[in-house]
Amino acid sequence: MNSRIFFWSLTSALAGFLFGFDTVVISGAEKTIQTLWGLSPALHGIAMASALYGTVVGSLLGGWPADRFGRKATLLWIGVLYFLGAVGSALAPNVATFIMARVIGGLGIGISTVVAPMYISEIAPPKYRGRLAGMFQFNIVFGILIAFVSNALLAGIGENAWRWMLGVAAFPSLLYTALCFGLPESPRWLLGRKGDREAGLDVLQRVQPDLSKAEIAAEADVIIAASSEQVSSGNFWTARLRKPIMLAILIAFFNQLSGINAILYFAPRIFELTGLGAKAALLKSVGIGITNLVFTFVGLWLIDRLGRRTLLYIGSFGYIISLGLVAWAFFTGHFSIVPVCIFAFIAAHAIGQGAVIWVFISEIFPNRHRAEGQTLGSFTHWIFAALLTTFFPQMVAAFQPGYVFAFFAGMMVLQLIWVKTLVPETKGVPLEQIQKQLGIE
Repeated sequence: MNSRIFFWSLTSALAGFLFGFDTVVISGAEKTIQTLWGLSPALHGIAMASALYGTVVGSLLGGWPADRFGRKATLLWIGVLYFLGAVGSALAPNVATFIMARVIGGLGIGISTVVAPMYISEIAPPKYRGRLAGMFQFNIVFGILIAFVSNALLAGIGENAWRWMLGVAAFPSLLYTALCFGLPESPRWLLGRKGDREAGLDVLQRVQPDLSKAEIAAEADVIIAASSEQVSSGNFWTARLRKPIMLAILIAFFNQLSGINAILYFAPRIFELTGLGAKAALLKSVGIGITNLVFTFVGLWLIDRLGRRTLLYIGSFGYIISLGLVAWAFFTGHFSIVPVCIFAFIAAHAIGQGAVIWVFISEIFPNRHRAEGQTLGSFTHWIFAALLTTFFPQMVAAFQPGYVFAFFAGMMVLQLIWVKTLVPETKGVPLEQIQKQLGIE
């Protein structure tokens, strides 16, 4: 693999690290913040969820600057938003300022889920595109784990420990922003959007230095043809794009209807339902973070070997078996198997949906509509994440937990049918060829 491609992809994927870190770091500060400012439960909930509001908005708007100003410029400004969010949260004198700062950081998260995987998919050779674009997901999981470690290390430094917990993200944000200055612009944006053939050829040559100038020119012609008005003109919401639109919506829908966010956010509560004490439940939840990281790495190793569709198969079967057993355990009182089944569920997610979702969405749309397609998939993901996170505690209170997990298992049966009947394989296929496979002419 071209070392420059790896470094550029890693730089872009660091937006995922900041995403994971920023999302979870609040867990170490939330109780102190509620006490410090005397927040009511309702206002406390708004303050804690404020980053998520920004994320939904950012995911909805992220495609516009990526198309208007370029992928590189947008990635750079993501770092600025993360930096402002971290510093603003750490220095906030009141809850209103805190909420505003968290919303700003959330905007960075939402935009990053649109632009970072899209940028990597547009610079990566087909052979390595899966594992390179999948680094975004790996960095999210890694950022989550580092946030837990950072909170633990900073917890005992005094009454302002919570400010340091939130503010420390400013340092990796600055590093990421500085590294973005060294990124080249996406060749597909240069050729298809900006119309700068010379700059596009230069980046393509740097991406694939082993190709001759004639081969690079031929590849540029293919990209331009796939982005031409004849092929890609018109609105996004057309029958011509119905296949990739439905694929993007459904992969994001099934991703959340597996129950992944509910289990990640409420793991200690789930373990306590089995009779574990609070401390033991917390320790078990740390195991979830480690399992997620290890099996995300496995998923990235497999994605360009076995393919996206195969990993979705593996994940679907893993979901159905693990969630089905958790439901059975709650119905029958065999609680001892729940922790093992939850770890198996996390492993199935990390290898399947977790590794595939951002890669797959970034591949299935034509060049001219890729930013809009990535926006659609990301927005769908975050809307269902917000809804699931909001209603899961009420679901567990209203229904026996066994019914809740049986519902999630049932949704994964539907996912398995969807993968079997409608999901195409995109492993090793050039982006412009995927466009033809999906009938987008």
